Amino acid sequence: MERSYPNYFARIGVTDEQARQRVQAAFRTIFSDPEEKFYHDIDPDSGCMEDTGNHDARTEGMSYGMMMAVQMDRQDLFDKLWTFSERYMLLKEGLHQGYFAWSVQLDGRHNAEGPAPDGEEYFAMALFMASARWGDGEGIFDYTRQARTILRHCVHQHELVPTGQPMWDPDNHYIRFVPDTPYTDPSYHLPHFYELFADRADHCDRTFWQEAARASRRFIADSAHPVTGMSAEYTEYDGTTRLMFRKPFAYYSDAYRVAMNIALDTLWFGRNDRTAQVVTNLQNFFAPIAQEDFRAYQLDGTATDEPAMHPVAMTAVFAAASIASDSPHADAWLRRFWNEPLRKGPRRYYDNCLYFFCLLMLSGMYRVY
Repeated sequence: MERSYPNYFARIGVTDEQARQRVQAAFRTIFSDPEEKFYHDIDPDSGCMEDTGNHDARTEGMSYGMMMAVQMDRQDLFDKLWTFSERYMLLKEGLHQGYFAWSVQLDGRHNAEGPAPDGEEYFAMALFMASARWGDGEGIFDYTRQARTILRHCVHQHELVPTGQPMWDPDNHYIRFVPDTPYTDPSYHLPHFYELFADRADHCDRTFWQEAARASRRFIADSAHPVTGMSAEYTEYDGTTRLMFRKPFAYYSDAYRVAMNIALDTLWFGRNDRTAQVVTNLQNFFAPIAQEDFRAYQLDGTATDEPAMHPVAMTAVFAAASIASDSPHADAWLRRFWNEPLRKGPRRYYDNCLYFFCLLMLSGMYRVY
């Protein structure tokens, strides 16, 4: 399909060059600013993204960093991140062989021996795009082969490893929260990635990925609250909220990514009326709420006493929602985000990852390669 990548900030008077410069400045801050970066060189040939709130490297952040690098045409950074991931995080034996340890210390020592599926799907997509942008190399830099191997484990782990479990449920095509659990995380559902996997993964799995894309779009719409648009961090397969990790509220950190995912799906593959309604409702609900008043919420909009841990990320994703939203507040969200700086301090990692992706897509620079 023919794709266009408009500068959505033009709706509020921002030129293409101003948008491009803002993206480049944010990238420099994340990767090279002496005070605010969270990328670190580790070995001469490897580097990692630090979760600055937890002082570890996570597959989430490593794969995010790889996607940032390929979008910004920085193969040097991409290869350092991938080298760290393959060297220190890839599980080469046992129940989760072929997956990646979701958390390691900055020297590569493992904090966990199990995976988190959002890392695998971002690793695979970033690797496919690296292949398209720079071509395949040898060994671990044969990007296409590496991506296909990851996805082969994600779909066929139960066939490849004794007692192993796949990351996608083979019956409903939903991504699991972790491989051996029969529930999901709405923010893990990336139908726009699955559409591309259907073209680039092993040929025998392409029908699977096509159905996964359809299933995830339905699930995103079905599991969001019909008035507020909020999605839970974790849900049962039927979309009902699953409270976990002693959190007595539903709309919190992971869940913010659903709006960002809807926006990118719309940008790359066109409008879906049902998911567009989700982000329209979100923008409408949060429009009168100042960022300093963002809280943790129940899906019906009931605010709790818990402050939002990542208010900058919330502003970013609500602005990205303007790509798909029909809300009368869409341009106001663009202005709020344009005037919002990157977050500083110990919690900047997650906020600024989402900030960068939203800035990239709204500037017309988050592209399919």
